[in-house]
Amino acid sequence: MTDSRDTLFADPASDRGLFTFDEDVARVFPDMIKRSVPGYPTIISMTGLLAGKYAIADSNLYDLGCSLGASTLAMRHAIRQPGCRIIAVDNSPDMLQRCRSIIETDTHETPVDLHCANLQDVAVANASVVILNFTLQFVPPGQRDQVISGIYAGMQPGGILVLSEKLSFNDKRLDDLNIELHHQFKRANGYSDLEVAAKRTALETVLVPETLQQHRHRLVSAGFSSCDVWFQCFNFASLVALK
Repeated sequence: MTDSRDTLFADPASDRGLFTFDEDVARVFPDMIKRSVPGYPTIISMTGLLAGKYAIADSNLYDLGCSLGASTLAMRHAIRQPGCRIIAVDNSPDMLQRCRSIIETDTHETPVDLHCANLQDVAVANASVVILNFTLQFVPPGQRDQVISGIYAGMQPGGILVLSEKLSFNDKRLDDLNIELHHQFKRANGYSDLEVAAKRTALETVLVPETLQQHRHRLVSAGFSSCDVWFQCFNFASLVALK
């Protein structure tokens, strides 16, 4: 299966409406996220490292919002504990179909279960590792507390949650600066001003970012004993939370 270059927002005559993870996005997703999210390859590789460290024998590892399975594969190749199972969830049938094809070409023995579902409907259980890489930001804000609380309840003591998100900033000058730096990052990766503006419009009401303070407060309120940022570039960050 060949991945394509992302030109979905390059045609000024096309109106894609609100951003959705449809077949067109699934086809170009590896190129899109690499050129759009600063530090994405590092976050994925470190997801594997963290999973290898915190996976507990005979437990479940969750990739919630698995897209095409990058985090799933990173975890799968790093796990050394016996009896582990990866549960990968996404609510886009088009993304999950491509993810299944990619997973099927991988020969690692750790079993992977793929499920098409909304995060709000996933019952996390017996989890030692849970990955939320750029997923919670697409959940309606009023339902995010429920998602994180449900994850905490389904985790084993000593487990880890990795939460990666696009951020907003309370200070408007810092918010404007980080948005502009992100746009410059995308231009440096070959996106035109038209593409940057068109995608921002398409995502405006679909991806709702929050501040680091909001994320930390939600994690602590859910019960996580320790949480902090381990990676940040511009307005993209990844946190770890320990139970």
